Amino acid sequence: MPTFNKSKNRAEVLVIGAGASGSIASRYLAESGFKVICLEQGDFVHQNEYYTNSSGWEVMQQSRWHPNPNIRGLASDYPINTDFTDVNPLMYNAVGGSTIIYAAHWHRFTPSDFCTKSLDGVGEDWPIKYKDLAPFYDHLDIDMGVSGLAGDPAFPPGSPPPLPPLPIGKVGRKAAEGMNKLGWHWWPGSQAIPSSFYRGRSKCTRRGMCMSGCPEEAKATMDKTHWPDALKFGAQIITGARVRKITCDAKGLASGAIYIDRKGIEHHQSAEIVLVCCNGIGTPRLLLNSTSRKFPDGLANSSGMVGRNLMMHPFAAVVGYFDDNLDSWQGPNGLNIYSMEFYETDQNRGFVRGARWSAQGTGGPLGLRSSMDGRPIDDVWGKAFHQNTRKRLGKSIEWGIVAEDLPEYENKVDLDPNLKDSDGIPAPRIKYRNSENTKKLISFHVARAKEALQASGAYELSSTELMTDSGWHLLGTCRMGNDPQKSVVDSWCRSHDVPNLFIVDGSTFVTSSGVNPTATIGAISLRTALFIIENRSQIECSM
Repeated sequence: MPTFNKSKNRAEVLVIGAGASGSIASRYLAESGFKVICLEQGDFVHQNEYYTNSSGWEVMQQSRWHPNPNIRGLASDYPINTDFTDVNPLMYNAVGGSTIIYAAHWHRFTPSDFCTKSLDGVGEDWPIKYKDLAPFYDHLDIDMGVSGLAGDPAFPPGSPPPLPPLPIGKVGRKAAEGMNKLGWHWWPGSQAIPSSFYRGRSKCTRRGMCMSGCPEEAKATMDKTHWPDALKFGAQIITGARVRKITCDAKGLASGAIYIDRKGIEHHQSAEIVLVCCNGIGTPRLLLNSTSRKFPDGLANSSGMVGRNLMMHPFAAVVGYFDDNLDSWQGPNGLNIYSMEFYETDQNRGFVRGARWSAQGTGGPLGLRSSMDGRPIDDVWGKAFHQNTRKRLGKSIEWGIVAEDLPEYENKVDLDPNLKDSDGIPAPRIKYRNSENTKKLISFHVARAKEALQASGAYELSSTELMTDSGWHLLGTCRMGNDPQKSVVDSWCRSHDVPNLFIVDGSTFVTSSGVNPTATIGAISLRTALFIIENRSQIECSM
């Protein structure tokens, strides 16, 4: 038997992971009086660690602040085998998780996203509906300080965001020109970035560097929005804690977790209830590593569905070049306006489901160059780089296309037989290929985005139908459902197999939608936390 330090500080609720879902759950469980302990393999990120105030910030985006952990390689990261995937998974391990480097696009699902099987005969229906999450969406809009404009006809009526939208800028206005000519839907961006001073957070200054840390501390990251209150209410967080295994007692209930600190010392943190919040890759990795005599195929995996149905939102982009100066290096990052024109299924297109578009600038010189991937080296570097920069910097618009990918059984996360992290824990292996439906969907949307930019007056276009480093949204590997043979957790995110184990992150998604998932991850987390609070006496716990 391995030896490890046993904590005498028993948690009522042990939260594994301090990203979006873990932060929200920790804050509200602590406020209700639960003794909450959170284990996070990353650390707090301090403002002086951001490089976005320096002239070399774009270079740092390709190293220390690269979203791909295989490239970044920090002590808090773990390696991922990506030999069998079309899209690289992206994430960040820290207090606040990937919200540290997300673009803070804040979108709700549409009602159709919860019932693709009933509507379109694909995927599976969720065991919950839009109306079940609506009050939690409203609540988190206020927590996060969302800036946006109410009344978008693409969504059901609801409470308005607490702040007006950020300026759409020259990029948004120029992109809207083409949409108006074509009679297509567009709407000002909705972001968890304040358009005015909000709850101690600064107003957005539109630097456009959101994805490598916000130097103004304006963007809503969970270390700023939820952890100060969580700590005030008594929650504890242990950083530099890489969880190796969730432990179970003789009855098969979760009893805590074994984690390894930065000195390589193992500890056991005991708990009555365990919440796993490690994203769509980290969560199945942990469950599959948590084998025992009772759970030989991994914890909570009697269905064999842990790790299955991985979805990552393949991302396509079309860039248009203009004669006008559009200040397209300015923020907000990735979303001046958006469009849901081709979001819902139209069977005449030859595929089902759709995508959301976002009109955005192309950033600084290196960001501009990245839009020319695939061209001959002499066309993009050397003398050509300087010529293209002078001609095009600040004068281009990208329509980014977030494509809904449907759950595919063979798209999965499992354990690599050879690759391990720095603590000797088996690393995850990703197997992910785009389906024929996804390929047809992307080709259609790229063609329509080209029409939109041409209608806006672009004199030249470039495009890519799949960006490799685009797997921001890690979804579906521990799906929610009513049938224990086809899902991992129930509609409250409670494991079918382990009554005191909850999984609260994007892995519980049944389908992916075509919008950024953080608002929905947060709403589900808040809903689950309130369920635990209200049903505390009925939840069987490890003693």
